[in-house]
Amino acid sequence: MLTKSRVYFAGICSLIVTVGVARFSYSLLLPIMQNSTGLTESGGGWLATTNYMGYMLGVLLAASLHNLNHKYYLHRVYLIFSIITSAAMVITTDMITWAVLRFIAGVCASGGMIIASGLILKWLVNNNHRAELGIHFSGVGLSIIVTSLLVEAMLAMSANWQQQWLALAVMAAIVAIPAWLWIPHPSAGGQAGRTVKDNPPGKNFTSLMMLAYFCAGYGYVVSSTFIVDIVEGIEGLKGQGGLAFILIGLAATPAALVWDRIARNVGYLKALLAAYILQAVGIILPAINDSLPVVIVSALLFGGTFIACVSLVLTMAGKFYPSNPAKFMGTMTLAFGAAQIIAPVCTGYLAEAFGNYNLGLYLSTAIMVIGAIFIRGLLSIEKGSVEKKNIKAAIKIRTG
Repeated sequence: MLTKSRVYFAGICSLIVTVGVARFSYSLLLPIMQNSTGLTESGGGWLATTNYMGYMLGVLLAASLHNLNHKYYLHRVYLIFSIITSAAMVITTDMITWAVLRFIAGVCASGGMIIASGLILKWLVNNNHRAELGIHFSGVGLSIIVTSLLVEAMLAMSANWQQQWLALAVMAAIVAIPAWLWIPHPSAGGQAGRTVKDNPPGKNFTSLMMLAYFCAGYGYVVSSTFIVDIVEGIEGLKGQGGLAFILIGLAATPAALVWDRIARNVGYLKALLAAYILQAVGIILPAINDSLPVVIVSALLFGGTFIACVSLVLTMAGKFYPSNPAKFMGTMTLAFGAAQIIAPVCTGYLAEAFGNYNLGLYLSTAIMVIGAIFIRGLLSIEKGSVEKKNIKAAIKIRTG
């Protein structure tokens, strides 16, 4: 029998497999692969981009599938291929093969972020629980922590990059079991057949939200992809890249829950605005000052805000479309994913051309500031347009 704790635990495990191993582990292993295989900064950026191209395809599939039963079984396929593609990284050093594997892993990452999120949110609504994803998205931070700790433990045993990938694949196979068993089937329990009323936003609101979420995607992917390599490249901080990634995970784990509470008190859009501004500060700090204390603050700020941007927007999606949360989730994530395709390649080339990541960090920060301006525009729409009633009902401004 499914319980709320089992459902949330399954969602966390799904994120560890499809996001932690299939996505974040690459950031951890990037410096190791560069040292051992001759992978360049631009090559690393291209591999990250192929991963996000796969993620985009996964989002398109999730958005185009209207049958929730199909989504449920597709999520299971993604669990399997997250494991396979990670293990298969060890069989070659060929860039094309790696790119194909990273592409497939990217497709799988949408399983935890979009499909599992939608299934869990629908189950919560059907079973009269609060429609929030904070606990589920704590799995993103936990996925960073567990993958980081495993990589650090393997490094302590002098494991090479191939052994690292295999260890991650084994861990993913174990963690996938609860995700396989307890991600709720669309018909599982509760008032599965009841009719719920959607509260869709207007076109202006949707368009501006997509632009804002594109900016969040750009800011997120630059730091999440290159933070370990950035720290490893700072004189005096060699060997601290893993620590920075663990700190991001530690900050991210409770962040979605904290921001859920903030959003309940001040509104989702004001909470988003604050998260955008704080994330911009976290991104730019290493370019301004590369001392260890500043890097620590940067990691904590970034970890504490990037998942808030995702969780708050996807929770809003569920409140706009409770009958099929993945519908609006997919629309928003297409914008987020488009930025993730562009950003790693741009950042990789800038790093090669200028010898460091500073310009890439400045650009990423500027785009996050633009995103904050878009969120400010959404607040204006909320206050002054005829859409106000629907938007307020959907995202429950001032639920206090």
